[in-house]
Amino acid sequence: MSERLDHDRLFKELIETFFKEFIQLFFPKVYEYLEFDQVRFLSEELFTDVTEGDKFRLDLVVEMKWKGEPSLIIVHVEPQSYYQDTFNERMFIYFSRLYQKYRRKILPIAIFSYDEKRDEPTTFQIDFPFFTPLDFRYLTVELNKENWRN
Repeated sequence: MSERLDHDRLFKELIETFFKEFIQLFFPKVYEYLEFDQVRFLSEELFTDVTEGDKFRLDLVVEMKWKGEPSLIIVHVEPQSYYQDTFNERMFIYFSRLYQKYRRKILPIAIFSYDEKRDEPTTFQIDFPFFTPLDFRYLTVELNKENWRN
């Protein structure tokens, strides 16, 4: 009997092992601003939605420093292996919960690894015809649009 592979765990381990290279490959401009000598992977963050009772686990949260600044930042990497209509809203909720807990700059990154080719949103907005109180943005990697050899 074959064991089922835990793809989420393996993907997380892959990014943890090659985190510096991951940032350098997909986000070279970001790479220039980060210090990699004190990278600390935080234990999986768990948040509870008190209205629904659902628990949400953030896949990868990394604490590190910006070059030239005394502050720490949190890098939140969220792999997504299937299409979800409300993913952009979920990214905003995770971002806001992390900010509420740590009160630090947060760099949100979403990795889309499913085969369906579509343009993923990179924002979550709340707006009115006269005002936009929220315009949340995050970085993305769409693996199905990348050359696997890279």
